Amino acid sequence: MSFNRPTRRSFLALAPGAALAAGLGEARAEPALGDDGLYHEPWFLQSFLDLREDLESTAASGKRLAIMWELRGCPYCRETHLVNFADADIAKYIRENFEVLQLNLIGSRKMTDLDRQELSEKDLAQKYGIRFTPTFQFFPPSSAGIEAKEPMAREVARAPGYLKPPHFLAMFRFVRERAYERGSFRDFLAANG
Repeated sequence: MSFNRPTRRSFLALAPGAALAAGLGEARAEPALGDDGLYHEPWFLQSFLDLREDLESTAASGKRLAIMWELRGCPYCRETHLVNFADADIAKYIRENFEVLQLNLIGSRKMTDLDRQELSEKDLAQKYGIRFTPTFQFFPPSSAGIEAKEPMAREVARAPGYLKPPHFLAMFRFVRERAYERGSFRDFLAANG
C-alpha cells in the first residue's frame, strides 16, 4: 500500500471533514438528554428563573420570550426536540427571534413570577393553567403593566400540545409578527398557508 498516492477510499474517508472545513456542511449541536429526563437544547435560555428579568432582558435584545413546558417521558416533547428543533430553518428562526426558557411541569426549582411571587415550577404551571406537554407560552414584548394582569392574560399566545413543523414555525411567526393583535392563530394559518 502506497502512502504517497491518494486512493478512492482515502478520499471518501476525508471528504466529510473537507466539506465541513470548506463550509459546505454545518455542524449542529444535538439536544442532550439531561438527568431530569428532559432534552435540552444548547441554545435555550440560561436563566436565574426570574420571569420579569428574563422578559426585560429578552426585550432589550430585540427578541421575544417563550416558555416551553415539558415533562419527563413525554413523547411529544421528545418529538419537538428531535423533529421540530432539528429542522435547521425552524431552529434558526427561533434562535434569531426568541429566547426559550425550558420548565418542568412538575419541577421543584424556585421561580419568581412576573408579579414577583415566588413559587415552584409545578405551582407556576398550576397558576397559569398549564396541563399538557409540550406547551409553549408566549409573552408580550414588554413587561410594562404585566403584573396587574391575571396570570393567563399576561401571555399573548399559547400552543398547548405538539404542533407539526410547519404549524410550529407558523406559531413563532404569529407571535413575532404580533399577528395576535389582528386575529387568531387559525386566521393567521388560513391567510399564510
